Amino acid sequence: MPERFAIYYAPSATSHLWERAAAWLGRDSSDGKLLNGPLAGIDRDRLLNLTQSANRYGFHATLKAPMALVDGAGEADLRAAITAFASEHAPLDLGKPRLASLDGFLALLVDDNEALQDFAAHVVERFDIFRAPMTAKDRAARAGRHLSARQTELLDAYGYPYVFDEFRFHMTLTDRLADADRVEIMQAAKTWFNPVLEEPLLLDRLALYHEPDTGKPFVRLADFKLGHSA
Repeated sequence: MPERFAIYYAPSATSHLWERAAAWLGRDSSDGKLLNGPLAGIDRDRLLNLTQSANRYGFHATLKAPMALVDGAGEADLRAAITAFASEHAPLDLGKPRLASLDGFLALLVDDNEALQDFAAHVVERFDIFRAPMTAKDRAARAGRHLSARQTELLDAYGYPYVFDEFRFHMTLTDRLADADRVEIMQAAKTWFNPVLEEPLLLDRLALYHEPDTGKPFVRLADFKLGHSA
């Protein structure tokens, strides 16, 4: 099966937020380290069960969703394009993140930000030339989420339904939680993340993530600092 690449935002892998998020998810996607033991009063096995998808994708905010590369393009081409793009854009202040439930998923959100919306749209448009056409299986997987007509339109045009006016910056911390888990896991997350939620987020980089084969954990390959030339 084809490998996939994604262009995300993620904080520095040495930041307090990254370290807390990696410990929460049980895996650091920058070095592959697995993290064990209970956390904020939650048994590790239970937490892993509630974060399976979030663990596999790694801590991030999606800008360009996972994609197989179009024929004729390779990782080096994508890296070169990200380097050029990053040099053209300055960092963005996102303000303080907050914990919230988003469609049943626990995530870190930020306040609405027009500059962020514009930046995310530019990422989608600029890197769509690298995206291979969706297979029928891929489309079915992304369409099976009760999409609106607008979201379906975006899915068919850009391979992902949550772009442009449908984009909402979020950094996922769990899979969709059952009602029986939601209150307890939210409280545990508040306990664990509150020490770092007073630190404003700075979107200062793009992070290239890689899925080596279908269903394998995503790996954080490289960071590209905004405002830095090649």
